[in-house]
Amino acid sequence: MNTNKTNAMRLLENANIPFRTASYEYDENNLSGLHAAQQIGIPADQVFKTLVTRGDKSGILVFCIPVNMELDLKKAAAISHNKKLEMTHVKELLGLTGYIRGGCSPIGMKKKYPTFIDETAILFDEIAVSAGVRGQQIIINPEKLIAFCDATEADITKEMEHTDF
Repeated sequence: MNTNKTNAMRLLENANIPFRTASYEYDENNLSGLHAAQQIGIPADQVFKTLVTRGDKSGILVFCIPVNMELDLKKAAAISHNKKLEMTHVKELLGLTGYIRGGCSPIGMKKKYPTFIDETAILFDEIAVSAGVRGQQIIINPEKLIAFCDATEADITKEMEHTDF
């Protein structure tokens, strides 16, 4: 298990933002957020995955949504003033963000990208996001996360179409 401090944790500490962490055993063959939620014992609607997209007008955008939901590309495009959005390729993730699939955090990316967090985040006292490595989550107050990431709250999700978990 990884208990080293990540860049995301250091950034929050430097900003005096309280958080706690949770570690879990990750499975290379199952990097789903639902697996992470089960492992750390937090309801799936409070564990947020970080998705990196490319808009036809704005370029790279970051979306944080509950692991039990899907990003609604139409809603996300509209809220970010794009005609269309597409997911970035996994191969591009490290170069764009400094993070790998399964360990992508909205905190401390290589560059500051426009970030959107699903509006349901503020229904909770705390949510979990990746700490920037696989197997480690940061548990934080959503309002503090939104302020720190200069994120926009928005309705950007839809129910998952496939439930093969």
